[in-house]
Amino acid sequence: MKLRFTAALLASAIAMPAQADVLVDNVTGITLDENGAVRRFEALVIDDDGKIAQLIEREQDRPRTDYLEDGEGKVMLPGMIDAHGHVMGVGFGALTLDLSDTNSLEEALDRIRAFAAENEARPWILGRGWNQEKWGLGRFPTAAELDSAVADRPVYLARVDGHAGWANSLAMRAANITASSKSPAGGRIEKLADGKTPSGIFVDAAEELMNAAVPAPRPNERDLAFAEAQKVLHSYGITAIADMGTTIEDWQAFRRAGDNGSLTLRIMSYAAGPDQMTLIAGATPSPWLYDDKLRMNGVKLYLDGALGSRGAWLKQPYADDPGNTGLPLTPPAALRNILVRAAQGNFQPAVHAIGDAANAEALNAISEIAESYDGDRRWRIEHVQIVDPADLPKLAQHGIIASMQPVHQTSDMFMAEARLGQDRLGGAYAWNSILQLGGRLAFGSDTPVESPDPFAGLAVAITRSNAAGEPFGGWRPTERVTREQALAGFTADAAYAGFAEGRFGRLLPGERADFILVDTDPLLATPEEIRATTVHETWVGGRKVYEAD
Repeated sequence: MKLRFTAALLASAIAMPAQADVLVDNVTGITLDENGAVRRFEALVIDDDGKIAQLIEREQDRPRTDYLEDGEGKVMLPGMIDAHGHVMGVGFGALTLDLSDTNSLEEALDRIRAFAAENEARPWILGRGWNQEKWGLGRFPTAAELDSAVADRPVYLARVDGHAGWANSLAMRAANITASSKSPAGGRIEKLADGKTPSGIFVDAAEELMNAAVPAPRPNERDLAFAEAQKVLHSYGITAIADMGTTIEDWQAFRRAGDNGSLTLRIMSYAAGPDQMTLIAGATPSPWLYDDKLRMNGVKLYLDGALGSRGAWLKQPYADDPGNTGLPLTPPAALRNILVRAAQGNFQPAVHAIGDAANAEALNAISEIAESYDGDRRWRIEHVQIVDPADLPKLAQHGIIASMQPVHQTSDMFMAEARLGQDRLGGAYAWNSILQLGGRLAFGSDTPVESPDPFAGLAVAITRSNAAGEPFGGWRPTERVTREQALAGFTADAAYAGFAEGRFGRLLPGERADFILVDTDPLLATPEEIRATTVHETWVGGRKVYEAD
């Protein structure tokens, strides 16, 4: 994009000041209006406060402004909003070992070995992203295999979904894990064939046994990780995100960035449990801070684990693991107590539920509590991956929001068939059914579990096929959504899910000027073209925060 100054300012201005109005002209602008209808425009005006003052359609006169930006005909979209991510996970993922693109155990071990050699000063080797399903391993990896790559330092690596960890022998020794160690409630220490020796894999709540031994990042390391997270997310066109599992340490990193003027990402925070919620915000949600860039909205809680580690809580045993129904992580009474505690303070609960038993429990608990607490609650259920078809209508009650991640469907579809069998997939990743029944969706990525790329998510939402076009015609294709619904899921509806409607999420007068300039019109392009979208620029509050090389 080329910057052109008005004649009066050309001689002295070299950067756009904080207080100036700007005309961004020559764009193919697309947004959704208050009714969800598509509105197209050719220019917009940003006022002195970084809000949209006017949309200008074809043949309308352009006003005089302090600055003029030439959009060079690029497509302008509202800034993408990720309705479910882990901000600090993205940042630390950029600074630690990433195994998400490895395709075999041997490739992963080579990557681990090389990373350790390149980082000799690190006392622990930390990372994430391994996936035994993608490797075709047919089992979990072991500590002995990890020892073969690094035996001189502790190594601990989170699984791609964050619901299991892989430790080497030194890491287990540092955590005092022995054959006599017991699995905690809601977790599982995997054992070798002898049934006694820890294998090196820790599932769900058992991860805390290892995490307690891992050195905590220092504040300056957190600040560096957060700066990296903002860069990564803006490069994908993301201007706002719902941060799931915010700790006090995370919150302080966000606040430090806000205080020193480096906070450019809008964050809707959901605390890592009720104690963190009240520690951070007190008795009620925080106000919007730093010009609508940060708010503590509510609390994240877990009802189960994930399908990949067989921790998702099911009504019937796993088809490929008879006798195992997963790991319920929050007892019924505790769940209801947390929901009441949140409702009393007007906090918004966000309940992680993947299996059909977990989703049924979340829906039933919300139904019970909602009868005593009226008003606009927007109870959130995160993931909503496997739902008993009999429970689907409940997602349209009490203003529940199904916060879902389209890319999980293509990542998990073949595994889901193995885990459940074909006859139990009637309510799997059921986006269209939820909408048709009157429910509400918000779309995200669960980054860093998946890539934060919203255009991959848009392509999946309208096709139910992966990047290779598999399966042909889409997996359970009746659950596809329209292009407009998909775009809303990553913009206006994601904002609504975080009580941010009217502040950002649409390109309409009065809302924050959060937008991106891209090379593809997602309402007209092929799914392949949508996936290949290039983000040229990302703007937040009327200021450019990212520009592609």
